[in-house]
Amino acid sequence: MSALLADFLDDYGDALRRHMDSPTQAGLAEGYELGRRALVEGISLLDLTENHFRVVQEAEEQRQKDAATEGGELAARLPETALEFLLQTLVPLDIATRGYLDGTRRYEQQRTRADDLAGRDAFRTALVESLQDGFFVADAQGTIIEVNTAFGALTGYGAAGIPYPLPHPWSSPDGPRYPDLGTEAQRFVIPIRHRDGRNVWLAVSTSALIKPEDNERIFVGTLRDITAEHDAQARDQAASRLATAVGAATSVVEVLAVGLDELRRTVGAETAVVAVWPSRNAVPEVYVSGTGADRTSHDGAASLDDGSRALLERARRRPPRSLLAIPDGAESSEGIVAPLGETGDAAVWLRFAAPRAISAADWTLFSLLIGHLSLAVQRARNFDQARATSLTLQRAMLGPIDLPPRFSVHYEPALPPLEIGGDWYDVVPLRDGTIGVVVGDCVGRGLSAAVVMGQLRTAARALLLRGAGPAQLLAELDTVAARIPGAMCTTVCAAVLDPVRGLVRYSSAGHMPPILADVARTGRLLEGGRSVPLATFDPPRRPEATTALTPGSTLVLFTDGLVEQRGVDIDEGFAKIAAVLADTSGRLPREVADAVLSRLRPSAGYDDDVAMVVYRQPPAPLRLDVPARADELAALRRTLKGWLAAAAVPHDLAADLVAAANEACSNSIEHAYRNDATGRVRMSATCDIDTVVIVVADAGGWKPRASDPGYRGRGIDMMRALTEELDIDHSESGTTVRMSVTLPAITFPVANPLRGTNRRVPG
Repeated sequence: MSALLADFLDDYGDALRRHMDSPTQAGLAEGYELGRRALVEGISLLDLTENHFRVVQEAEEQRQKDAATEGGELAARLPETALEFLLQTLVPLDIATRGYLDGTRRYEQQRTRADDLAGRDAFRTALVESLQDGFFVADAQGTIIEVNTAFGALTGYGAAGIPYPLPHPWSSPDGPRYPDLGTEAQRFVIPIRHRDGRNVWLAVSTSALIKPEDNERIFVGTLRDITAEHDAQARDQAASRLATAVGAATSVVEVLAVGLDELRRTVGAETAVVAVWPSRNAVPEVYVSGTGADRTSHDGAASLDDGSRALLERARRRPPRSLLAIPDGAESSEGIVAPLGETGDAAVWLRFAAPRAISAADWTLFSLLIGHLSLAVQRARNFDQARATSLTLQRAMLGPIDLPPRFSVHYEPALPPLEIGGDWYDVVPLRDGTIGVVVGDCVGRGLSAAVVMGQLRTAARALLLRGAGPAQLLAELDTVAARIPGAMCTTVCAAVLDPVRGLVRYSSAGHMPPILADVARTGRLLEGGRSVPLATFDPPRRPEATTALTPGSTLVLFTDGLVEQRGVDIDEGFAKIAAVLADTSGRLPREVADAVLSRLRPSAGYDDDVAMVVYRQPPAPLRLDVPARADELAALRRTLKGWLAAAAVPHDLAADLVAAANEACSNSIEHAYRNDATGRVRMSATCDIDTVVIVVADAGGWKPRASDPGYRGRGIDMMRALTEELDIDHSESGTTVRMSVTLPAITFPVANPLRGTNRRVPG
């Protein structure tokens, strides 16, 4: 007996005894594994069964002895459990035997079929030719040495051209590198150029074999045409790329800016052109991607020659989703044109670098992409229309209002701009010469917040006109807000400005504190008069505070969207506003607001609406006393110009006043002191609520105006033309010229046509 057999029989006996002592599924699994081992080690069934029954007999005898000795009864389970173990061991041997018999039977059947053919080679050839997929055999160097008929149909290169060494004649020079057979990939997809010029995508599957007669390595593979599947996948990917590219665009200009580039690259066009007609007889707005894109104008549109415009005009009148090759009916096309959308006011033209044939797959791709671009354009138009509507509603609720001089109001919508909000402002001139100012912010966004805002704004204006002070106004707004759904927790800051006395009374219902900056001083928070938001609690009385408005000081009231930003401490926002106001005492109120918005604007734009009111208190009077010399005029003009800016006089009116004052001073210098080098000129400028007065005086003599002044002597006419009122008083003690103008009120329109987000309402 061999050692291998002896080891197996010993292991089998041990496993059988354990199973008979304690029958379990684990014991049966061990028997199955012993059967597989017997199959591998070549253990005969005879040796196995003889050993089995010997072990069972020995175990039976031992159990009988034990039963007799102990006086117990003999269990009857031993033969049954031993038989289960044996059968489990024989299972792998049975499977192997049946597999062998089946293999032998199949072999006999195949051999019988092969014998029916003329010969083995004839059978192989018939088998290969019967394949619907392309079949090839390549040697170790990649040379194709055998192909079937299907291979020739797929590539255009049949058996007549054998062999085909590398590089294969069907390989595409622009495609990816052909994988090395059997090394880099056994299954891969590759584009080829068919013999007739078509581009075909093939799925290749290869296997490596060793020829038994000479041990030469060869490769056997099949080809399958997947061009239709590849084109469908490419169309889906192209449509997905285009949809992704234009998905974030919110205007027609943005859609075409990114969509045309993606469309042109995907279809392989040299130029993509879109013409949009704003109205039936208007000149179209043209957008170009690719060659010719440098012909764009300042607003992103380009120009078209008459032929191109006629071509696009023809295309836009075609039925929706219809494409036309240019020239129509030719075998190869220079490009295609199609209507863009379904409204008949836009068309697209794709122009190829060289004429090319357009296949059915190309038409499908073009139609799909142009359809996606049309949807994006329509969505952007709807977005623009909804944005214009919402902002018009917001503006209508915020105005129109006529602002007194030295005021500027601003409303900056948050992103996204479609969402109107509940921020508002109001400036109300009162009968006693004071001015009421209200800035508020309702909770939430959207139309509901805007409706609440409109009601509260109207109520606040009515209360101001009735004479309510800041604290009384907020107290009565508590009652109003309690009866308006959604008005709870609205924050409001109300103030009454007295420009003549230089005072501001204010009260805050949980709102951002106003910021007041004296001339050339850092702004400070006005934190008096603070209490809870509207309709939250029932305070015994609303507090009120009063602060002096020093000459030339700037007051800013605003909503929380200006200073509340993610990740930024609100005190940092207050500090930025205060710092900006320190450097803007010589700027107009609207320039102050621009500076504040620019300094605090996040890189991505405000994420909450911003409403802001800027007020400039009239500055202290300007008084100058200078020598009556011409070289003093430049400094005098600069000083007056700075004072007029601090007085919030608009730039064009300030330029007129500087010119008129310069002319009055020039007259004093030139005529009043003709023979006196010690003369002096005095100029003063004062400003009240809405009037600016400039006085120029001298102590010299008056020179009467000549009857024919010639090309000179027009100074008085100029001063009268540049001012509203001109008074000249001359006596023996000197001449006094008094000029005055009324500062214009600032009118804000109902709606401002914004073409983007975070734009300022001009003021």
